[in-house]
Amino acid sequence: MALTVMLLNGASFHGGCCRHKVLLSLFGPLLSNSKLYSSYRRPGAEPEKKPSWENADFSFKKGIDHLKTQLSLLKEETQDYLRGPRGNPFSPHLLEQTRVLWQFRSQEDINKWVISSDVEIGGKSKVTLKLGRNNQAALLYGTLNTEVPRDGETKYSGYCSMRSRPAVGSFNRKKYYDWSSFNSLYLRVRGDGRPWMVNIYTDPYFSHLKDDLYSYFMFTRGGPYWEEIKIPFSKFFLSSQGRVQDNQHPVWLDKASFLTLGFTIGDKVDGPFQLEIDFIGLLNDRAHREEFAYETCDKNTPV
Repeated sequence: MALTVMLLNGASFHGGCCRHKVLLSLFGPLLSNSKLYSSYRRPGAEPEKKPSWENADFSFKKGIDHLKTQLSLLKEETQDYLRGPRGNPFSPHLLEQTRVLWQFRSQEDINKWVISSDVEIGGKSKVTLKLGRNNQAALLYGTLNTEVPRDGETKYSGYCSMRSRPAVGSFNRKKYYDWSSFNSLYLRVRGDGRPWMVNIYTDPYFSHLKDDLYSYFMFTRGGPYWEEIKIPFSKFFLSSQGRVQDNQHPVWLDKASFLTLGFTIGDKVDGPFQLEIDFIGLLNDRAHREEFAYETCDKNTPV
């Protein structure tokens, strides 16, 4: 037990974040109800005199079960990799023109998404995500409230969003989406006439790029009928911390970029909203030839 604690603590000081994540994925399930991973102490509170390993609840059986699960996932991933892209033969992958990414038919499909609102910053908007009628779609509804919190710092409020959870592989490794064979996002939705923002979140290499976001608008027409929306990836523009950037570039569609997809409403109109989503997919539109819809130029013209 003491050796495990020494490995975890030593990785956080000498090996950087990557080594710590690997050890945490291996030994994390062995430790429950432990305070090993938090160095925060309330101001004025005395440090604990007990060694950190005495607060750990060691469960060997839980660790073995977790290791078996991760090894089975690793086996499946290896088999899929040897069989072809996403576990399919290579020739159908080259001819693939459509692909369904998310389809909402059960509670497990809903659990792959998370919701958020301006309540996190003191706002009063409300949002709920659940299965629709007959378990045939995801129903996102709530109330938008643009009242600004009275904290003396927040200037804007009034937003709600849903966002897909990052895909995780064996041993808690991040999995990325490879959309390089497609050029458009394809959705079947039914809204109430309010505009939405479709967001693509990336996993940047540098920390100062963590707020980069690729976005485009999705306009719903309202009414009782479903509508199919096609958004070319060439239309997505780059923004950071809510500001559109001067230096624009196309979205990179390889597997090193995409992390999650999300939808946000923030049209500054108080009142209820509703959006039903049947499925979210990809489309390879052979008639779409546009590479990028915006001018690419440097911020400062070279002399």
